[in-house]
Amino acid sequence: MTENAPQQTTDLPGAWDPAAEEAPMYDRWVAAGYFTADASSEKPPFSIVLPPPNVTGSLHMGHALNHTLMDAMSRRRRMQGYEVLWLPGMDHAGIATQNVVERQLAGEGLSRHDLGREKFVERVWEWKAEYGGKILDQMKRLGDGVDWSRERFTMDENLSKAVQTVFKNFFDEGLIYRAERIINWCPRCRTALSDIEVDHSDDDGELVSIRYGDGADAIVVATTRAETMLGDTAVAVHPDDERYAHLVGTTVELPLTGRRIPIVADKHVDPEFGTGAVKVTPAHDPNDFEIGRRHDLPMLTVMNEKAEITVPGPFEGLDRFEARPAVVAALRELGRIVAEKRPYVHAVGHCSRCDTVVEPRLSLQWWVKVEELAKLAGDAVRDGRTKIHPAELGKRYFDWVDNMHDWTISRQLWWGHRIPVYYGPDGEVVCVGPDEQPPSGEGWTQDPDVLDTWFSSGLWPMSTLGWPSSSSDLEKFYPTSVLSTGYDILFFWVVRMMMFGVHQMAGKQPFDHVYLHGLIRDANGKKMSKSRGNVIDPLEWMDAYGADATRFTLARGANPGADMALADEWAAGSRNFCTKLWNATKFAMMNGASVAAPLPSASSLTEADRWILGRLSALVSEVDGLFEDFQFAKVAGALYQFTWNELCDWYLELAKVQLYQGDDARVASTRAVLGHVLDTVLRLLHPFIPFITEKLWTALTGGSSLVIAAWPAPFDGYADASADARIADVQKLVTEIRRFRADQGLKPGQKVAARLAGYAGGHEEAIRSLVRLTPAAEDFAASASLEVALGDGVVTVELDLSGTVDVAAERKRLEKDLAAAQKELTQTEAKLGNEAFIAKAPEHVVDKIKVRKKTAVSDIERITARLAALPAS
Repeated sequence: MTENAPQQTTDLPGAWDPAAEEAPMYDRWVAAGYFTADASSEKPPFSIVLPPPNVTGSLHMGHALNHTLMDAMSRRRRMQGYEVLWLPGMDHAGIATQNVVERQLAGEGLSRHDLGREKFVERVWEWKAEYGGKILDQMKRLGDGVDWSRERFTMDENLSKAVQTVFKNFFDEGLIYRAERIINWCPRCRTALSDIEVDHSDDDGELVSIRYGDGADAIVVATTRAETMLGDTAVAVHPDDERYAHLVGTTVELPLTGRRIPIVADKHVDPEFGTGAVKVTPAHDPNDFEIGRRHDLPMLTVMNEKAEITVPGPFEGLDRFEARPAVVAALRELGRIVAEKRPYVHAVGHCSRCDTVVEPRLSLQWWVKVEELAKLAGDAVRDGRTKIHPAELGKRYFDWVDNMHDWTISRQLWWGHRIPVYYGPDGEVVCVGPDEQPPSGEGWTQDPDVLDTWFSSGLWPMSTLGWPSSSSDLEKFYPTSVLSTGYDILFFWVVRMMMFGVHQMAGKQPFDHVYLHGLIRDANGKKMSKSRGNVIDPLEWMDAYGADATRFTLARGANPGADMALADEWAAGSRNFCTKLWNATKFAMMNGASVAAPLPSASSLTEADRWILGRLSALVSEVDGLFEDFQFAKVAGALYQFTWNELCDWYLELAKVQLYQGDDARVASTRAVLGHVLDTVLRLLHPFIPFITEKLWTALTGGSSLVIAAWPAPFDGYADASADARIADVQKLVTEIRRFRADQGLKPGQKVAARLAGYAGGHEEAIRSLVRLTPAAEDFAASASLEVALGDGVVTVELDLSGTVDVAAERKRLEKDLAAAQKELTQTEAKLGNEAFIAKAPEHVVDKIKVRKKTAVSDIERITARLAALPAS
């Protein structure tokens, strides 16, 4: 026997230091070219394009989550032998970036108009060079394995060429047109917005009922926007509403204006809502616009781009929110106000960029005709060219693509891709492609608007790979393999890429798989916001816990399509996991673990060795299956459970007995198994926690880098059902003895004499070591015992506890624990009995409280029984 096998040295420091190790390690990876893709490689391709963050942005938890998942997929595929391209870049973010620079100018007492268009755009480029893209440096801190040599920006020359090409193609095919329509207008940003750039909320307002006309010809309408009545050109009623049948075809005087407007019949009107009569303001309401088109009504614009009243008279020049009470006051003075209801809660649209209340406004804009494009995008998912994960979100995708409205693509901004259309002195309209000369001469002008940012980012999977030119990147890496993004931009971005990609690439989808993750929420399930003060900064987490712990926390919560709750203690738990892995590897190395020698045959190994190797092979298969199904939380959970529970808590403890009390052959085989298991576990964990695994793996194996190491494969020959059953018996027996010791008030390290009557499983030395039981001497007298049913029969554990327990101290401790459990039960019962709380709290919060109550009840029963069993003091 080799008692107390000598420990060997290791180059690993005492603890893992993320702050000192991570940045230099990342720089070495980049310098070595590990993340640089080779389009000429014969390896199978795997490609991801990074959802381009705004040039104004910084890393937030949503980014950190998505980047962790994309990096995990990329690292695994690289280890599997794929040629991996993860392409990074940024979006010029038209409105957001222009707003930032305009605020900077305002601080200097200037506006963009003081500079003029050309100088202003130069100023934005200067801002971008100095301040833009800080998120890219933050990505390096997270460990993103992107190909920096292929970094792209949506305003790069080739990407701009792609935008102009698609515009020209669509224009020539009749898919782009210019027309006056009601659009969402932001009076602060002073630009049109698409429907998806408008956030709706329930706001307090007022509902005012106004009488038009007098006597029998009077008709009452209600509105929340009284100022728009200055632009009314009709009153509409339902054609079947007998109350107003006599008025249809007549006219009524519009108060405050002196104009007479017709009363028309239109099926859009709901006769059951309000008075059944509605005011019609075609230039300031989308529904009214359609009524106006059906009845050939005039369309009077009564506000300018700042949302100031333009109608000559007492309200001219007033802001809409100043004009509203002024109009109501004037109508009240005329006796025209029939009723006023305030507060009146109603849905109000807000600009998603600046939160200004959006104003519906008649405007001449450029549009994409989406019907044909949307069908192409829908068909690509229906026929399986692109698969959506989780599959249940496919319904949301089809709800959007099957019901799309034409897309407003022009923006009244200066920063962005300028619309390539020129107007001639005689009404000519010429669209210019990227290789064509624009018309010149007196009277020719270019359209002043720029394109919606989503137009250029919709081309991202193609334009970043070189399209519209042919390129080796495009040939090798398109269609891209996976798009990973939040479900909240499924319509914003994913649908647009699908429309553009399938149309322009002859039916080839832009990606084979779309993985949709959820949103980040706080520990109570509430949306993170600065106003709530519950935002968690990933940079602060990386400072406190390291990049690996941050990444692993996010991966463990990444269930497809589901929102994720986060709290600091979960990151601390991930840091503890990294520490556990570090200590386990260091222990193994200090005890001679090595991957140099091949694994011994199964017949020469112990049951503990065969058990851990069988579990390891099953783990590799499980991880592979879950990765392919985009089940990242389950992958991380399986790795956590195996590493912490099976490897560290069980096999390492069993291995200590084999190392310290085994013969030379047993020690050698244990070292080989330890080395093999850790080598495999570090490879499996690397996609999620790349930094610490790199440090440990290179120290353990002497390899150059885990980034380019081979991904593990399942292996046969070690699975042993008999060994599994015996180790399961060991685990059950040890667990029950530990529980019994705790109930008896024994300290964890306190040794107790014991006899294991009826145990013949072959692991008695290991069991005694794990639960601090010394052999029974000749004069042994048991004072306590427990029975444990195992697969081979019942084992009776007899213990001599005489003199081991301070009864008075134990009683005091138990009484304190009982009081705490009773308090917990009272608190949980109060919460679960509060109907208001139950109605408002998220389901997972309620479930957690139910578990706490159940635990408290169990604790009270256990502690009460233990108190009753104590001898009198």
